[in-house]
Amino acid sequence: MQFTQRLISANGITLRVTETGQGRPLLLLHGWPEFWFTWAKIMPHLAANFRLIAPDLRGFGGSDKTPPGYSTAMTAEQHANDLAALLDALNLPQVGLVAHDIGALIGQHLIRAHPGRVNRFFAFDCPYPGIGRRWIEGGQLRNSWYMWFHQTKLAVELVGHSRATLEIYLHHMMQGGCQNKQAFDDNFADFVDNMLVPGNLQGGFNWYVSNARAVPPPTQPIDIPTRILWPGADPVFPLAWMDRLGAFFSNLQLSVFEGVGHFPHQEQPDAAALAVREFFTNSQ
Repeated sequence: MQFTQRLISANGITLRVTETGQGRPLLLLHGWPEFWFTWAKIMPHLAANFRLIAPDLRGFGGSDKTPPGYSTAMTAEQHANDLAALLDALNLPQVGLVAHDIGALIGQHLIRAHPGRVNRFFAFDCPYPGIGRRWIEGGQLRNSWYMWFHQTKLAVELVGHSRATLEIYLHHMMQGGCQNKQAFDDNFADFVDNMLVPGNLQGGFNWYVSNARAVPPPTQPIDIPTRILWPGADPVFPLAWMDRLGAFFSNLQLSVFEGVGHFPHQEQPDAAALAVREFFTNSQ
């Protein structure tokens, strides 16, 4: 499948955007340690029905690293404002939203801060407000330790020391989070190459630097139709953490995606794409 890439000015920076397909617009938001390419396995399944728009978030992939270096400015609110400006630049008043990992939290900020811009929300791994303490409770710290490591200024120097050290680290984070251990066998080098681009390693780590702060919980739940497909074997998001989702989404379809870990769209792309297509097609 052919993808079209372009650089788009939005909110004072340049974002790289990858597009394909035609039809109703879907905005695809990646997580960490990803970039737009994380969606490449499911986009061919969706392109006949949807216009697919996959940006690299600020600090990631081919988008600007602004501000450069170690920064506390890469907040969820900042990313949400970038995306609202991107939709303006694309002349898209409203889109459907598909998100994974930190992209799902950024997506929630986009929905809340810019009402009406998102009409339906689909998420795989979905952090939600107030989840913070759960990262360290009940022994979960053994799986979420990297969130604190990424906040240190030593992290980039250690992980990015060489291609070999980066491969070791990403292999642990990506394959280690999967139920399907072969999920990245055919494209792992692409993720390594992306992280070797100057600024991308720190740009991704800045998410953790910028969002290590207390944020008041929202006073109202998100009320647009929402579909959360929670991985059945994700070491980062245990199944028990599904229990509070109803407090933050009032129009929620929730189920377990069996047989996958932290990267469902990589581990079972056919099934992942089918779930996305059904959710947005059934809304017509």
